[in-house]
Order: sequence, then C-alpha cells, then structure tokens
Amino acid sequence: MRAFNFSAGPAMLPEAVMRKAQSEFLDWNNTGMSVMEMSHRSKEFMAVAHNMEHTLREIMAIPDNYKVLFVHGGASLQFAGIPMNLTSENDTVDYVNTGVWSQKAIKEAARYVNVNVVAEAETFIPDESEWQLSDDAKYVHICQNETITGVEFQTLPKTDKPIIADFSSTILSRPINVSDYGVIYAGAQKNIGPAGLAIVIVREDLIGQARSDTPNLMNWATYNANESMFNTPATFSWYLAGLVFDWIKEQGGVEAMAEVNQRKSQKLYDLIDASDFYYNEIDPNVRSWMNVTFKLKNTELDTVFLEESKAAGLLSLKGHKAYGGMRASIYNAMPEAGVDALIDFMKQFEAKYA
Repeated sequence: MRAFNFSAGPAMLPEAVMRKAQSEFLDWNNTGMSVMEMSHRSKEFMAVAHNMEHTLREIMAIPDNYKVLFVHGGASLQFAGIPMNLTSENDTVDYVNTGVWSQKAIKEAARYVNVNVVAEAETFIPDESEWQLSDDAKYVHICQNETITGVEFQTLPKTDKPIIADFSSTILSRPINVSDYGVIYAGAQKNIGPAGLAIVIVREDLIGQARSDTPNLMNWATYNANESMFNTPATFSWYLAGLVFDWIKEQGGVEAMAEVNQRKSQKLYDLIDASDFYYNEIDPNVRSWMNVTFKLKNTELDTVFLEESKAAGLLSLKGHKAYGGMRASIYNAMPEAGVDALIDFMKQFEAKYA
C-alpha cells in the first residue's frame, strides 16, 4: 500500500499516472523502447511534446498570444532569467516579499537591476494601500504561493505593469485568468510532475527583449524559436508532465481540482482552528490551499508527532527548517482520503498527548 506523501516537492504524483508510466516504461506506444530512450527530435517524441503543450493550454485556457516554454534549471533559474529577459541594467523593478522564495528572487534580481521591495511580511500580505510601488517599474513580481509558510495571494495587485508570478506550488490547483499576468513560471516537482522541468508562460510581446549578454539557455527567445528544444530537454519529465495534464483533464480540469482542493484545505484548517493543541500563524485571508502549515503548542512533542505519523503512513510532514513546525503539502495528487487520514491521526494524537 502506498503511503500518503505530504512532501512539498518532489511531491506525490497521481497513482494512475504512475501506473500508466510503469506500463509504458520499457515499450512506449509499441516503439520497442522507453520514451526516455528515444530522440527528442523524433516524430514519436514530438507527438508527446505537442500533445503535452496542447493539453496544458486547454486545461489552463492559455490565450494564443502567450507562449509556453519548457525550460531547464527549475523555477529558481528564472529568478535571474526574468530580469535578464525584461530589463536593462539601470531599470527598476518591484518585488513583494512574502517569504523565503520571494527573498531568493529578490536577492538574485538585485544582481542585475534595481530592486524596490514594495512590501514585506511572512504570515500575511500587507494591504495594497501600504505598498510603495515605483512609477517606472518594468514589472511587479510576486510569489503567488509561498511553499514554506503557506501564504497565498487570493487577489492580484492593481497595476498597469506586467505581473510576474512564481506559481511553483499552486499552478493547476484552480482556474486562473492567464491574461492577468505578464509571466507565469513554475517548477514541475510540486503540481506538474517530476523534477527536471520548469514551465514559463509568457505573453509574446515580452519575448525578444533580453540583454545582449544573456546566455542562449537563459533567453526566452531561444526556447520560443526552437520549440523549447535548443538542446536536449528533460524528456522523461516532459512525458510524465503530459500524463499529469491528461489526468487533470480526465478529472474534470482545474475546475474540478479547485473543488477538491478547497475542500481538502478547509477541513484541515477547520481542525487546526478548533484545536487548543495545534495552531496556524497565517492570516486566514491568505492561507494557502496547497501548503497547510501548523505547529504544536508543545514543541517537545514535535519529534513524537513525526515518528508516529510516519508509522501511520503519513510521510514528510516536517516543516521547513526556515519556519519550523509541520507542513502538509496537499497538491492535486493528494487524494482527499489522505487528508482525512491526517485529520484522524491528528485527532488521535491530540487525544493521546493533550
């Protein structure tokens, strides 16, 4: 029996996807070879790549004037790629600091451009009336969902500048209006597929502005001109991501995902809020659907909680070292039964040790 894996990433994959990949591992589509053995330029793999992009466009309702790029280096490489593709040396950009991943993006961008931090907080998002936006900013950057603390933007900034958003841990969890953003980027290893792939969804007028010294594999125009195959891509990660996109479509799309995800997160937050044993520090108005953080009021029980939850088949619940406590990452692939099992365990643990 598979355990319920609450890891923030690499994260749980849908069992149906894993079983399909297993059945095709040695012989994909009667080719006599695995999909990870075939040439990325073969007609067979090109069919995989084209279907993958087509399905992603369909389930996210990506407009025709947006390009979908499949890139190397994870989302973190785009911390540098974004200013290199969108700014000149003395330009100013606006960043909202809502946690560790925002801070990493800010630190990297500051190597290339003038960064104005418009607001900062780690357990809530300051009211927009308090933000110090720049009149001449080239863009406004947000981390849509902070994986470590569990802070998620529920509304978008009101600005006429392009909004650039790190969607790594919330992409595909619910419908969004892609046209509200200039760029959406995400690492795969949370809600898309295995590590080794990142996705950049970029409005086409924002491509072609890269600095002259931008390396080819950092330049979005390179990926756009070569169907993301300027060099050999992470073919197996592409293939598995495509299976995940197909699976989401079969479940009813991101609309169906949203219904389940909201229900999963709400029942877990309800338990935490009703308890005198557990607590959550995040402003309820910006709590993440994907990364539910909580702490035990008696921190001496942390180790016991992790040991006993692991024994119960509930894995990877330890919070990030930068924040502490516990974290249940409940991405699309986490079935509702997994959240129910965690809730039952937490109730039993509280009854035993309170």
